[in-house]
This record gives sequence, structure tokens and C-alpha cells, in this order.
Amino acid sequence: MGEDKGSSVQFDDFLPSMARKLGVEGLIEELCKGFQLLMDTQTGKITFQSLKRNAARLGLGELRDDELQEMMREGDVDGDGVLDQMEFCILMVRLSPELMEEESYRMFEC
Repeated sequence: MGEDKGSSVQFDDFLPSMARKLGVEGLIEELCKGFQLLMDTQTGKITFQSLKRNAARLGLGELRDDELQEMMREGDVDGDGVLDQMEFCILMVRLSPELMEEESYRMFEC
């Protein structure tokens, strides 16, 4: 496996094509649906256990525990050990370099 300076988690990045097809509001709606699939229904947040249990539903089934934990750490902005919906959406966008590039170019269009 090649050396990666960033996160060890690798995945197919479908967000840019989803954003182009759905627009910003549609993409956010889909991210919210993804959050609902991954969250623990008791807490209303994504825990490591709920992520591990439900990851296959989003095509992340082959990720190891340490990779799932890295995703949790990377997205956990407030340090409470779980991901709320906002943290999840931010994480998904941050993990999509192509989407970030496309959006940054749009900001400078006249």
C-alpha cells in the first residue's frame, strides 16, 4: 500500500458527483440520510459501535476498527467521543478533496 500523508482511511469519493446531480440542498439531505443510517438510535449520535455495526450500509464494510476509530477522531470536533449530525456532514465534506476544490473555485467566480 502506498504511503499516505493524510488520514489512513481511503474510500471512493462519490460526493462531487452527488453534489453536481443534487445541488447543495440535495447533497445535505443525502448526508443527513447517511447520518440517520449510521447513528445510534438511543443517543441520536454516531458512536464507534453504531458506525461499526452500520458501516457496510454505506459501503464502508471492509474498514478495520482502527480506520473507523480514525474517522471518529477526525470528525469529533467537540471531543465528546461521538459524532453529531453537523460533525458528520463536515467530516464527509472534508474527506472529499475534489468537492472542496470545486467549491473553492466557485467562491471566486464572478
